[in-house]
Amino acid sequence: MRPIKIVANLTVPNIEDSKDFYRDFLGLGSEEFNLGWVARFTAPDSGACIQLVTRDETSPSDSVVSIMTDDVDAAYAEALSRGFDIVRPLTTETWGVRRFLVRAPDGNVINIVHHHS
Repeated sequence: MRPIKIVANLTVPNIEDSKDFYRDFLGLGSEEFNLGWVARFTAPDSGACIQLVTRDETSPSDSVVSIMTDDVDAAYAEALSRGFDIVRPLTTETWGVRRFLVRAPDGNVINIVHHHS
């Protein structure tokens, strides 16, 4: 797999209540997207970013990190061939990303995702 971007996913009780701290205080002023249950905030000058997640809408487990890749299908095939625990199978989500969630041997759940341009 070739990762092209990695974003930490922080669990928060409420995205709206958290915005002031992450967007304004930390300077992550650009809200790239907000689906109500997940939102990404990015520093316009550096590209540093973080995702806030209340509860993953379609996965049985929340992920600690999202890893963007240019070939999610190949990554999924490799995860299967290695026998990793697939938390959510490869799916094209209604919001336009193609992703799967996999549990690392240490127990962390990782969101492997391809964003369509």
